[in-house]
Amino acid sequence: MEYDVLIVGGGPIGIACALEAKKKGLRYVVLEKGCIANSLYNYPLNMTFFSTSEKLEIDNIPFISIKSKPQRAEALEYYRRIVTSNSLDLRLFEAVTDISKKEEAFVITSSKEVYKAKQVVIATGFYDIPNPMGVPGEELNKVSHYYKDPHYYAGQRVVVVGASNSSVDAALEIYRKGGEVTMVVRQGEIGSRVKYWVKPDIENRIAEGAIKAYFNSNIREIKEEEVVVDSPEGTVVLPNDFVLALTGYMPNFDFLRKAGVQLSDEGRFYPKYDAQTMETNVDGLYLAGVVCGGMDTHLWFIENSRIHAKLIMADIVAKKSTKTARY
Repeated sequence: MEYDVLIVGGGPIGIACALEAKKKGLRYVVLEKGCIANSLYNYPLNMTFFSTSEKLEIDNIPFISIKSKPQRAEALEYYRRIVTSNSLDLRLFEAVTDISKKEEAFVITSSKEVYKAKQVVIATGFYDIPNPMGVPGEELNKVSHYYKDPHYYAGQRVVVVGASNSSVDAALEIYRKGGEVTMVVRQGEIGSRVKYWVKPDIENRIAEGAIKAYFNSNIREIKEEEVVVDSPEGTVVLPNDFVLALTGYMPNFDFLRKAGVQLSDEGRFYPKYDAQTMETNVDGLYLAGVVCGGMDTHLWFIENSRIHAKLIMADIVAKKSTKTARY
């Protein structure tokens, strides 16, 4: 079968694209390398969203949560039910390995099959490739760029790198489960985008000394039983069991380049696309969601990129109508 559109990524925005494609009567398929909403699944177990539930809704399907700001488990339930109740065609645990343009159609190779589609939407997010610190010892087993559950770190000496939402959440949760937490922060203060109801909590814990924080500091080296930190106070050696390097993540730029998408060269790697249609410099290849922001992954999130689905599918339908009219 030749599809009208193949969607790469089964997260909230990929699901929104599938819903819109189905409503428009387009032949579509979604390929997701993991489970439904795979990135959300890999979020910390107790994570609370910054956005309210209605801001996370797609296609005007109500998202009912216990509190105004839902947690990870509620979001997974919401998006999973949308997929199952609408019988959306998601092919799970099927990674896309290649996208190439052949005349007027794309050939998409996955880990399981080869597909043909007139248009392709890349909605792959950014959570799979961590920003490396680039320090000796980063490859040690005690170092992780992902955080799941505080129980694992109870009674342990944990260094948390960064002062973003993920770093602050991890530091507070581990501290409250009995871990000894030290934060190493490159900037001079806790990040300005940290959730407003959490920011005073972490600042107070630091002020009272319950959580130690080294600001304007960087990790120089990670060793089996300690971490070496360059701080304004000089070199500090911290006895250590685990390092959580929550330094952010990036889209798969190699995947975009291989598909032919042009990226800016000023270090932020913004992909080239038309903001009115979300079509890239490759005719028929679209971007949706966080992947549109390059290295600035805070620019796009569910509530302001869910509109991408409507823009893309409207353009695809318009193209299809134009081609039909020619003949």
